[in-house]
Amino acid sequence: MKDIQNLPDFRKIPIDKVGIKGLKYPVKVLDKTTGLQSTVAQINMYVDLPHHCKGTHMSRFVEILHLFRTKVSLESLTNILEDMKKILGAKSSHIEITFPYFIEKQSPLTNSKGLMDYTCSIIGSSNGKSDTDIVLKVAVPITSVCPCSKEISEYGAHNQRGEVLVSTRFDKFIWIEEIVNLVEATASCDIFSVLKRQDEKFVTEKAYENPKFVEDIARDVAKELMADENITWFSVSAENFESIHNHSAYAYIEKSLIS
Repeated sequence: MKDIQNLPDFRKIPIDKVGIKGLKYPVKVLDKTTGLQSTVAQINMYVDLPHHCKGTHMSRFVEILHLFRTKVSLESLTNILEDMKKILGAKSSHIEITFPYFIEKQSPLTNSKGLMDYTCSIIGSSNGKSDTDIVLKVAVPITSVCPCSKEISEYGAHNQRGEVLVSTRFDKFIWIEEIVNLVEATASCDIFSVLKRQDEKFVTEKAYENPKFVEDIARDVAKELMADENITWFSVSAENFESIHNHSAYAYIEKSLIS
């Protein structure tokens, strides 16, 4: 059968990224408590395409991924990126794996158990020199109470759910749980999937006594990341889904820690 993709192209325009996007696939990721956690990821995979090539071989992306489906780790990601370049004849390769990650949490007073889900991404790329770049992204839902509202109101203060998104580069392996714990400790209060009445009273009062602007949250998370010698680069964004406005409040910090 004639392979149209292998025909030459005469427009002399290289493509930076070509591949597959939005592939849903079962994967296993490292879990600090249980060892491995099964989840379903949405995966994007790309390589570069030289100007003289008409097309890439899309089916080979899935074939490569299928070989490594049993566990997603920093080591396997590096191997996937190298195999993508080798098998597809590319100089650069890229992969983005986004998945829900579940952590069991107990409510603060009654110790009622429930699973919290956190949206995580592992983004990897490799260039022609086989240098691999890995970024871990973790989205953590939080509660915040507005300090200004508390200060000016005779009683009560407006509060809302928010989200902190942390992206990191690092020297050594970093657990998703470590990022989650760091972020939740900086919020007015963290969020739980199960709360009894005693728990609800506790988290409401804890948040009220710990008001935070998005600026406060972003700075507090950044301060903790800057103190971690394992972190070489980070970005952190804090977004409050305002309860008294039809818009969000937002703050963003990015910093390289390589001297």
